[in-house]
Formats: sequence, structure tokens, C-alpha cells
Amino acid sequence: MILEQHYLACLAQASYFLADERTKTAVVVDPRRDVGLYLERATALGVEIRHVMLTHFHADFLAGHLELREACGAQVWLGESARAEFPFEKMRDGGTLELGELRLSFLATPGHTPESTSIVVFDLAQDRERPHAVLTGDTLFIGDVGRPDLMASVGLTAQELAGSMYDSLHGKLLALPDETIVYPGHGAGSMCGKNLSSDTWSTLGAQRVLNYALQPMERGEFVAMLTSNQPEAPAYFPYDAELNRTEHATLAEVLAKSMRALPLAEVLRLQATGAVLVDARPADAFWTGHLAGAVNIGLGGKYATWAGTVIPSERSIVLVTEPGAEREATERLGRIGFDRVLGHLAGGIAAVPAEKLLRRRRTTPTELRERLAAPDPPLVVDVRTPGEWEAGHIEGALHLPLNRFPEELDTVPADRELVLLCKAGYRSSIAASLLEARPGGVRGLTDVIGGMDAWAGETVCAG
Repeated sequence: MILEQHYLACLAQASYFLADERTKTAVVVDPRRDVGLYLERATALGVEIRHVMLTHFHADFLAGHLELREACGAQVWLGESARAEFPFEKMRDGGTLELGELRLSFLATPGHTPESTSIVVFDLAQDRERPHAVLTGDTLFIGDVGRPDLMASVGLTAQELAGSMYDSLHGKLLALPDETIVYPGHGAGSMCGKNLSSDTWSTLGAQRVLNYALQPMERGEFVAMLTSNQPEAPAYFPYDAELNRTEHATLAEVLAKSMRALPLAEVLRLQATGAVLVDARPADAFWTGHLAGAVNIGLGGKYATWAGTVIPSERSIVLVTEPGAEREATERLGRIGFDRVLGHLAGGIAAVPAEKLLRRRRTTPTELRERLAAPDPPLVVDVRTPGEWEAGHIEGALHLPLNRFPEELDTVPADRELVLLCKAGYRSSIAASLLEARPGGVRGLTDVIGGMDAWAGETVCAG
């Protein structure tokens, strides 16, 4: 038996490649949409991908089940209560799929979503009775469990789904042996839970001791705990959850249409008719010179997640990238189903005459301290999460988390000089570019290089 975890850090997402060497058959669980990795692994191992399974309809990314179906004829499997536009086999509660020395047993584990399913993995060459691992999707994470509020619009309340989660954990998953390896669908940084560990696997025994959500408690107490203090979900989550149910274009088909080099005049025309101009360069490069109205979402951070947060899913997109990064920028948007990319600026920012570029100087923490001590200080706009804000902030700052910017942009004063601040300068640049593009503009605008990390004298890292 072969079992591989493939972790995609920018989405904090794990997928799984399983294969039986005797029958030369492979299964992929919760694949990302760019499926080349799995095809390469199958070729390298001399196996064929015959099955692709989704533990649930993912809200934070568009899965690659249709891509694997088209590439190698893989059969799609979904939870037994799932409804979808495409043909699929049902992973029925208690059912199994046996492939040589690999056995997959299915457990209906609703809670995060109604159709959530966990997949118990047996290595029959080692032990026919006790499982080797369990692929828990977004039901059980390392250090947390899946949030129940993302699919509350499907006819069930968050409280009802939280109750189902309690039953799934205590009636199904916690009945497995302590040595069973837990392989979850996400790690730290995912918005599908509130306390995910940076570890990407553990054992059920360790989680039984360390995971706050698995501690002994009554069902009602668990429901109240799980439905409180959940972070705000990015705006694109409902869009992706629904799109994963549909028969839609594959990523290859999308890239064939989207990978177009556009002259500057066409880029400006598309922008004028409603397309969002996304500049995917690093913040320093962006503020050295950019096109008016561009939104800076750098490839160096959680590019797709923030694009899905601040850009409506129905809007078309035109990209500005560093030379050679056009495909990556387009493909990573495709991972969340943002397929309305019309093309990219041919030649990048170098194709734009200098007089057409806007420039703004970023500020340092030392300069900000000096400006705050002046008679007419700027207004600091802190775009970090509520938890980050509560851990420490600059006195007098306005707190407006970046995920709320699209709805609350007009609440930011236009008659004050503004200094945008986040943890390390990534989110603040997104926010500053959104404010700069706001109709009427602002009196003065900058953001802090290094963010609160630099302000506090801490090591600067991506924020």
C-alpha cells in the first residue's frame, strides 16, 4: 500500500494519493484542481488513477475531481447524502472499496457539511483488522474540528450541524484505535476551523488528549462551544461550495482561454468596462509604480484566498505580473474557481509609459512613530484579525479587518492621512490599494513596511 500526503501551503490544504502496488490502482482524495502532481506520481509509480474521492463539497477551493475524470477516466465518489450535477458513486456509511492490499472503509461523519465522509485506510498486508489511518477531511483536524456554520444555508442550522459533528466524533471517529494516524484536510491558516495546528498529521490517541474539541463534555456544551467565536469566512466560500457540485470547465480549458497577453490599450479598455485589475507583484514593486485602480495581491502570500475575499466572484479579472509569473497567477485563481481571467498585461509593468504610473512611498515604523507624535497625526488603519488586534495594537488606530474592506470601505475617512498596518505588510498593501482605487480617493495614503512585526521589533515574516 502507498499513502502520500500532498500539502499545498498557500491554501493550507492537504490531498492524498493512495495506491495498491499489486493491482496497480490508485485513488486520489480531495485533489487540488491543478492535477498534474497526481498524474506525475501515477506515472512514476506505474499505477493508474481509477478513483477520486471528495470527503465533502469544499468551500475554500475548487477540487480537481472533474480534471481527474477527464484526464484518466477516474470514477468520482461523494458522500452518500451528496447531490451533484455529474455522475458519482456513493461512499455509503459502512461501505468499503478493496483494491488488492488496500481497503478503504467509509464513515458518514456529517457536521462540517451534511455529506462529510471520513475514509478509514487499511493496509491489508500489515493488519486486516486494525486500520492504518483515517482521512478525516474537514471533520477532524489536528488540534480542532471543522466549523459547522459554512453550510448552514442548506436547510440545517449551525447548531444542528454542530450536534451532528458531536455524534460523528464520538460515535464514529473516536471509536477507532488510538494508534490510527489522522490525516486531515487542512492545517494552520485554513478558515475551515478556528484552532488548527501547524502539524499536518497526528494519531487519534494524541488528539484524544490534546484536541480541545475532543475533551469530555455534554452534547449541548459542545454545540455551544463549536458555534461561538468562529472567524469570518471569506466571501468566496459559498461560491466554491456550490461550484464543486456542478459540471464545470476543467482548469486546462480555463487556462486555454485565460492565458492571453493583452496590450496596454486593451487592458485599460477592459478595466474601464468593469474588469478588476489585479497586480500580483510584491508590495514594494507595486508601490514603485502601478496602474491606477489596480488591486495589489502579491503572489508571495495567500494570493488566491485574498483574491476570493476582496474581489466578487462574478467580476472579470485582468492580471499584471512579473515576467514569467502569468501562468502561476492565473492557475492559482483557478484553484478557487475564479475562472473569469481575461488575460494579462503583455510585457508586464515595463510596457506602461512612466507618466501613466502611480507611485506612493511606503513608510517605516520609525517614521510612523515620528508622524504620530506630530501635531496633525495620520490615522492608523489596522487591517488584522480581531485576535491579532486584541493581542496588541497602536493606540488610537481604527480597526477594520481586511476581510470586511469590500463592504466597509466607505467608513474609512477620506479627509485624514491614512497609514495602513497589518502583521508584516502584505495585507496592508492590499487594503491601501483598495482605498487608493476608491472613488474620490483619499487625502494621503501609505502603509507600514514590515507591519506590526517591525513595529514591535520582531522578526518580519509574511503576514
